[in-house]
Order: sequence, then C-alpha cells, then structure tokens
Amino acid sequence: MELHPLAQRFEFVADTYERGRPEYAPAVIGAIAAELGVRPGDRVLDLAAGTGKLARALVAFGFEVVAVEPQDSMRAVLADKVGAARVLKGVAEQIPLEEGSVAAVMIADAFHWFDRPRALGEIRRVLARGGGLALLTTAPDWSGASWAHELGTLVAGTRPEHPNFDGRPWQEFVREDGGFAEPWELRVTTHDPADPERVLAHMASISWIAGLPASQGAEVLARMRAIIQAGVTPEHFGLHVEIGLTRRLA
Repeated sequence: MELHPLAQRFEFVADTYERGRPEYAPAVIGAIAAELGVRPGDRVLDLAAGTGKLARALVAFGFEVVAVEPQDSMRAVLADKVGAARVLKGVAEQIPLEEGSVAAVMIADAFHWFDRPRALGEIRRVLARGGGLALLTTAPDWSGASWAHELGTLVAGTRPEHPNFDGRPWQEFVREDGGFAEPWELRVTTHDPADPERVLAHMASISWIAGLPASQGAEVLARMRAIIQAGVTPEHFGLHVEIGLTRRLA
C-alpha cells in the first residue's frame, strides 16, 4: 500500500517531528479511557504511531500497547521511545494483528492519510466486539502570541490541497461503513510552557512544508522565525485535542 505523497515526507523529518509535535497529557488519555470504557491492562493499538507521541502516553497510562507505523525513520524513533517489542511495521489498510485482538484503536493526526473505507474495515476486524475507536486531532492554541495571526496566514498560504482540510468529515466514513455506532466528539484542553523553537520545529514537520524544495522550505522557515522573533510570546500555550469516538457494533 503506497502512502499519500505528502505523508511520505514524514520519512525525512522524523527528528524534527519528534522535537516539534506536542505531547499528550494524562487528561487526554483518561478522557478517552472513560468514554470508551477501557482500562489499564487492556490491549490497545496506536495506528500510524509516528514517533510515538501518543503511544508513550498510552504506555504511561498502563495499557498494553501495540504501535504500528509504516515509515522506517519514524518507526526507529518510536521503537526507541516505547521499546521495539511494542512496535510493528504496517499500514492502516493491512493491520498486522489478529482478528478481535485489541480493545481500542487510537489514531493521532493520521486518519486523513488513510484509504478510509479500507482502513475502517481493518480497524473493525482487529477490534474486539464493542471495542472503541478514537481519532485525535491536535490544535495548538497560539492566540496569546502577538505573531499568531501572521504566522497562521503564512502557513495557510503555503498549503496545497490536503485531505485533512479539503476531504470529507471522518464521521461520514464511519457511518458509511455500517459496522460502527453513531460517532461522537469531545475536546480536552491542556497547557504547556511556550517554546518558540518548538513552534518552528512543528512548522518544519508539517507535511507540505517538509515537501517544499529545499531552498523554498528554508525561505519559508526563515520568514516564520523572523515573524516569531519580532513578536511577543506568552509563557504558556494551550493545546486543544479534538477526539472523535465510536465503537464497533457487536
């Protein structure tokens, strides 16, 4: 299964991705656990796990975690963070797990990259009856920074057509599958110390920015740095985690 061309760019920015992407607070995992009725000790799958930002939070909560990631450089960081024994190579459309073998599937900022009908069929296959699916989308809140609007405008202006922004809502795919309960959503907001360098690393790890020609990418990142350095950064930033939820029907 060939990855989306933009998703393939993550192979080249694994270290930057690890530096820039946010961590998941215990409150996020606790909210998912409460909504889906899963508990420490249950076996859960982190699908398209990247460098393991979500997987390590799931491990810390006490889940038995399996993390599946297709790209070699991302998987190397992932294995270092959560242990190679928990990590498998694979894609959402062909998950390397047995039928009914996990209590929940978690997907962080990746569902839009999948062939969603095929992936949902595989997710349903590996879920136990009544098992839960959680789709996490992170949205950093830089509204307290004087540079937030200018930076956001620059980022939006570089974006090509992208499945997360230009595709159909995830709920439509879940409903069309027919094997899941009516989806619902919740939001968890946490706060972290503000770090301009982490913001820049986050920007550099965005798929379409990572995919720019080297000279153009360097120019865009230099403009971002200048915008941030010329403005005022608060002590803390918020992080909104939007969580889409559903269950496999019995």
